Amino acid sequence: MKTSIEPMNPSHWEDVSTIYAEGIQTGNATFQLVIPTWQEWDKDHLKKCRLVCLFEGKVIGWAALTPVSGRCVYAGLAEVSVYVAERFRGKKIGFQLLEQLIKESEDENFWTLQSGIFPENSGSIKIHEKLGFRIVGFREKIGKMNGKWRDTLLLERRSKRIEAD
Repeated sequence: MKTSIEPMNPSHWEDVSTIYAEGIQTGNATFQLVIPTWQEWDKDHLKKCRLVCLFEGKVIGWAALTPVSGRCVYAGLAEVSVYVAERFRGKKIGFQLLEQLIKESEDENFWTLQSGIFPENSGSIKIHEKLGFRIVGFREKIGKMNGKWRDTLLLERRSKRIEAD
């Protein structure tokens, strides 16, 4: 299966939001329950390091970074989002997207990427761990979703460039 990874742009939003909705429907991808508008999503995510994976000209997955804090000391820290269309899960699309996101984030001088993952999302945890993320915390009852408390694992990946300093 020949895919390409390219920068995300507003014309991709319809496909991106459909994939996002599929992730929401699993109940194990995000606390988000409603798809934001492009404008809302665009405002909340960093302008750098936004990717889509294309197959036959159609978006089949996406990845992006969200700032963790507005404080300047955390400018090199971002939270990861990776979503893959339901029918393309299990085909290493998430791995490819996250791998490219890591490369681009390091080119943009990010020193730490983090991800909050529901413990039930074992596929996402495996992909992150294969690409150098490690579990650094367990956040018990961190948020309520559909009236039920949910836990998350906190994973992070420190840039190899920073480790060399």
